Amino acid sequence: MDMVSKRITADFFQRDTLIVAQDLPGQFLVRQFDDGCIKRYRITETEAYCGMEDKACHTSKGRTARTEVMFQPGGSVYVYLIYGMYWMLNFVTGHAGEGTAVLIRGLEGFDGPGKVGRELQLDKSFYGEDLEQSTRLWLEEGPAPRQLEATPRIGIAYAGEPWVSKPWRFRSQ
Repeated sequence: MDMVSKRITADFFQRDTLIVAQDLPGQFLVRQFDDGCIKRYRITETEAYCGMEDKACHTSKGRTARTEVMFQPGGSVYVYLIYGMYWMLNFVTGHAGEGTAVLIRGLEGFDGPGKVGRELQLDKSFYGEDLEQSTRLWLEEGPAPRQLEATPRIGIAYAGEPWVSKPWRFRSQ
């Protein structure tokens, strides 16, 4: 049987961030590399960042050049560099002006957002990439996971309570 997955459109991302974060595990992230090679990866772990009131979200500090894409309608890529070496992959969610996104924390075989960025060979050029139109990074429908675990997000102690304890990290089982 020939399996052809359907490309996910912008309306998938233009919904509540927590719903998108829960619906992403099981979907396929597709990457076409510079040499033409295409690889498909099943998303296994996400974290939701819910706008300006969420003290763990980059937009909580206001609108900046770095976060500008997060204020666009859902369906774009938000990448940023940490420790001078790891590109973090996020998908902008919600509606224009909300400043929300979902971090991709894991792909099947690649646990941790730094490993995800390395495997996908991300760089600054992906900032603002349109997931519906891109020829190098997009999502395709995959089967829903059998079980989804919700836990607190990782590495956000700086945000304080209640943000540290919110169960906004989703892992497929």
